[in-house]
Parts: sequence; structure tokens; C-alpha cells
Amino acid sequence: MKRALLISLTAILFVRAASADVCKIDVSASDQMRFDHQVLRIDSGCGEVEVNFTNTGKQPAKIMGHNWVLTRTKDLAPVAIAGMGAGFANNYQVPGDSRIIAATKLIGGGESTSVKFSVAALKAGDEYSFFCSSPGHYSIMKGRFEIAVGNSLANAQAANATR
Repeated sequence: MKRALLISLTAILFVRAASADVCKIDVSASDQMRFDHQVLRIDSGCGEVEVNFTNTGKQPAKIMGHNWVLTRTKDLAPVAIAGMGAGFANNYQVPGDSRIIAATKLIGGGESTSVKFSVAALKAGDEYSFFCSSPGHYSIMKGRFEIAVGNSLANAQAANATR
């Protein structure tokens, strides 16, 4: 009995430790072509980031679809412009574009999607931005993505709750 309890407790602690480094961020956008956050911060201790993205609008994806795309800031405009040519079927993202660090699919009003990526894909000293790759949206639907060095995870997540 004691051994089974010890094994169960060890398994629970392992699951908690394994999931502790996955930082979750909730982001939404509307038919007014705005993200609800202009700055997203994660703790430097995060191993992975899970972005849960919701389109709070009413329009279908073909009319006012949105997505969440992460690139280095210097690559934002070139990736967005290249994505226009990729078309709706490709979520306005060039398939295999190595400048895209993470991206969700294009979704319409009332829909949600998510993407998970490794923080190892991010390099210290680089600047990162997120944006919507629907044609023309990136000029106003964008924001900064930051790694909060030295902050606690709670502070980093709290920063996402404010504008």
C-alpha cells in the first residue's frame, strides 16, 4: 500500500514538474481588427508556450478571419507580404517559411485555436512580434512578444492581463 502511494505521489509530482514549464497565454481579436493585448510577456523559465487564440468577432474566416503569427520583428512585414500570395487555403502563410516561429490557423468569428512552441526557438537579444497575416491586417493587428528575464511566471502572466 505504501509503495503504491509513493508511486502515485511520484507520478503526480512528475506531471506537475513536466507541465510547470508550459506557459499559457490567452489572446483574442475582433472584427475591429484589434488584438486584446499589444504586448505579450513570458517568463524566461518557460520551456514551451501555448497560445490560445479566440476570434471574438461575428464574421466568417473568408470575410474577417484572423490568426496569430510570431516572427522576429524585422521579419514581420516581409512574412506578412509573402503570406498574401500564399492565399486563404494556406492561412496567408507561405508553407515552410522558416521565418515563422509559430502560427495558428486562420479562424472566423466565434472560433478558437491554439499553437504550442518551444522557447528554445527564441534567441536572446532578438526582438519578436506577433501579428495577423490576413491581407492588410498586419499594419494594425500586431504587438510585441517579450521574454521577462528575472520576473516570476506570475508577474509575466499578469502582464498579459493588462494592456
